[in-house]
Amino acid sequence: MSILKIVAFTIGNEEYGLNINQVQSIERILPITRVPNAPSYVKGVINLRGHVTPIIDLRNKLNMGETEFTDTTRILITMDEDVELGWIVDETSDVIDLEPEMIQTTSSSSVNKCEYFSEIAKLEERLIILLKLSELSKDIAS
Repeated sequence: MSILKIVAFTIGNEEYGLNINQVQSIERILPITRVPNAPSYVKGVINLRGHVTPIIDLRNKLNMGETEFTDTTRILITMDEDVELGWIVDETSDVIDLEPEMIQTTSSSSVNKCEYFSEIAKLEERLIILLKLSELSKDIAS
């Protein structure tokens, strides 16, 4: 297994990561047009460089409440199997190279019930939950 490069970001006090190959860009909060009858975690759509992109409140999607927009709030624009989505996060921190020995598969059955992640990266004093974009976007893209 080779080095995994991730974009690290925070939601509340927790740190998460997405494979950098799936992240197209990191944007400041833009005007979001609401979509009627959408699930509560779908905040609406934005027009980003001529593309209409659905915007998802990741905190809400993970059942952690609503995101309050601040100066550090960002939208991660991701692409997974030709589906472009924007994910609202509290703050982006950095791009990290992870060696294979830094990544551990979760073994607790209660943790494994969360289909959105299965691995945690240990980096010095940091624990970074590695999210599975395909699982997060599954019910949104369909």
